[in-house]
Amino acid sequence: MGRWLSELNLVLVVLCIIIILENLLVLLSVLRNKKFHSAMFFFIGNLAFSDLLAGSAYIANILLSGPMTLELTPVQWFIREGTAFIALAASVFSLLAIAIERFIAITKVKVYGSTKTCRMFLLIGACWVTSILLGGLPILGWNCINNLPECSVVLPLYSKRYILFVVSIFTLILLSIVILYVKIYLIVRSSQQEATNYQAYSLLKTVTIVLGVFIMCWLPVFILLLLDSFCNIHDCPVLRKPDMFFGFATLNSALNPMIYVLRSKDMRREFLRVLCCWGVLQSGRPTERCLVQLKSSSSLEHCTNKFEHQTTPIMQTCTTCV
Repeated sequence: MGRWLSELNLVLVVLCIIIILENLLVLLSVLRNKKFHSAMFFFIGNLAFSDLLAGSAYIANILLSGPMTLELTPVQWFIREGTAFIALAASVFSLLAIAIERFIAITKVKVYGSTKTCRMFLLIGACWVTSILLGGLPILGWNCINNLPECSVVLPLYSKRYILFVVSIFTLILLSIVILYVKIYLIVRSSQQEATNYQAYSLLKTVTIVLGVFIMCWLPVFILLLLDSFCNIHDCPVLRKPDMFFGFATLNSALNPMIYVLRSKDMRREFLRVLCCWGVLQSGRPTERCLVQLKSSSSLEHCTNKFEHQTTPIMQTCTTCV
């Protein structure tokens, strides 16, 4: 069993390294290309940063687990686990920000003009401040150190009430996101401009896939934590094996960059350009060619850039900005 766990941890470390490199590639692609300096792509970059943090936090968690756990002080243990919670919270809030941005984009006028870009960065900042506060509650005192019967089985120093509180918040946020996407879908479907609906559905499908993959990967963990809150270890022996659940959830952070690449031609080309500049790909072309700006071709990029600064209601002109 010890050998199996060691092999599993080795696989997870490799997966986390891939997660870090993938999401670093997303961040570099968004930052270095001015065509991606728009609200939608900044929110995607924010989600990529939270995924990168999740991969780093899980590596630290693995390396500091097992015998190393006994050498940690309570504060160090809270930092180890809290970083992972912060990354999870940032991912959930990033998904909410993307849903809100997409909903506003099809119902409001000139959402992100030159004088209103700060709103986008304030929203991103609020996402991280809220995530840090939520993940830092145990180290601030909401823990079970002085009430051991209230301790979680999966996360021993965490209070069961805190875990239930966090899972409830995440569940409510995810339900809100689903409702927003249903409303977006109904608005697009009711549009009379059928010629542009294909791009609208394409972009809606992309963000829906990202949300669906997140729910699919993290739902088992949420169920496990709910069981931890209401069930004792004798009645729920599955609580003894949380590694598989958290390992599967970590897969979400590796899948998001793949979704971006598969769904956006522009992102795919920029990925290849960055890899070329890193020397990973040898195409026989001069390195300077890697720095040439791309021409927009995907519905995601075309829609975002075209309508973010428009002065008339988006739905009266086009339905591609979903």
